[in-house]
Amino acid sequence: MRKIAIVIVILIVATVAGGLWLRAELARPYRAFSAPQVFVDIPRGTSRWNIATLLQRNGVIHSRSAFLVLSERHHRWVLQAGEYMFDKPVTPQQVFAQIVGGHIFVHVVVVPEGWTMFDIAAELERQRLCTKAEFLSVASDASLVRDIAPHAKSLEGFLFPSTYQFSRNVSPEEMAATMVREFREEWTKIQAISQENSQAAKTNQDPAQTPQTANSAGLSPDELVTLASLIERETPQPQERPMVSSVFYNRLKLGLPLQCDPTVQYALDLTGKPTAKVSAKDLHIQSPYNTYLHRGLPPGPIANPGDASLRAALHPSATHYLYFVANGSGGHFFSSTLEEHNRNVQKYKRILAGLPPEPPPPPPVHVRSRASKAKHSTRSQPTTHSTRKKKAASHK
Repeated sequence: MRKIAIVIVILIVATVAGGLWLRAELARPYRAFSAPQVFVDIPRGTSRWNIATLLQRNGVIHSRSAFLVLSERHHRWVLQAGEYMFDKPVTPQQVFAQIVGGHIFVHVVVVPEGWTMFDIAAELERQRLCTKAEFLSVASDASLVRDIAPHAKSLEGFLFPSTYQFSRNVSPEEMAATMVREFREEWTKIQAISQENSQAAKTNQDPAQTPQTANSAGLSPDELVTLASLIERETPQPQERPMVSSVFYNRLKLGLPLQCDPTVQYALDLTGKPTAKVSAKDLHIQSPYNTYLHRGLPPGPIANPGDASLRAALHPSATHYLYFVANGSGGHFFSSTLEEHNRNVQKYKRILAGLPPEPPPPPPVHVRSRASKAKHSTRSQPTTHSTRKKKAASHK
């Protein structure tokens, strides 16, 4: 009996001591990592013991046993898979609450207007969300937009520029689908506004005030997005986009080649030879996207346009412009004739050279009038009697 009593006492002491240790351990903030922050990726299907091991190995918790006991106490609560970020000392209870709540770390991916699918793929790879090849493989399949763009060759043009938040476990397919979903929502809004404008135009008695729409040009959704991508890449100025759109519409109507440098850049992107500046040699690249060699729109979008460019494609300005060239300030000089365009090109060259757009006027030529000459000759010659008679005769 005495031995049994001793054993019981030992068990009680051990239980109390263990409880006190566990209580202290669970309330103890801990941080063993030296980096500013540490990421712990918990794959799907990971056991509770392995999760505790990952947390201890990364210096997030001190005792995996204490974390496991806490986890087993609340075995009905599911530990969510995902990537978690820790940047300060935390208690095992706080860690447990973060994982149970699924407060995973998200990567902010900013897709600017005018980025291509190659740019997006590179950014996703930089943030280690997927490889560039993985995303491009997904983006090369146009099935997500086949209903609105039956002739689309890829998702280029339909990966809407915006700010996205993706976790580490999101697949390339899910990321692409999210971007396409954003495009659909924006496209629906723009089409609704376009229909409202068309209805208003029908009741407008002044044809000069009727807004020009792309519907009258007979462009399909594929072609509209393609045109919007050209507009997007040509100017960063939202207020200029309807005018750039009008230039392309006017050239399409007259059967003139669009001669859009960004289409040549995209053709080079497709060959794996991207360039920031198009050279004269590049203009001869054999590609259906080269709008210097081929009339009409290219076979598909060359970038992912934003809402301003999509609206400009639907509603170009009513102009007679056929040309535009950079003005050195982020905008463009527009012109209706080749002669005027050539003058604007010279302006641009002067700006690049650090000179004012217009050359200085020639110095004034000082030409004396006949009256001043006569006055000067009268003063310089002595007046004679005969000249006085001649003057008197002339005044009569």
